[in-house]
Amino acid sequence: MPTRTFTVSGMTCQHCVASVTEELQELPEVTDVDVALDTGRVTVTSDTELSQEAASSAVREAGYTISDWPAQ
Repeated sequence: MPTRTFTVSGMTCQHCVASVTEELQELPEVTDVDVALDTGRVTVTSDTELSQEAASSAVREAGYTISDWPAQ
């Protein structure tokens, strides 16, 4: 299962974490989401490779932005 780690900016509390997690988990290919509030790092495990476009859309829906999408 592919794993993608990226940084989300603007999260300040556990409600932020819950919102980002919820939106990412709604993507059909996503099987697990782990968010580290202190660093903004988000790790997503999925059935297929997660696209930056899909992740960005989900994160925007939660009210935040992806600030770092490292190449893999």
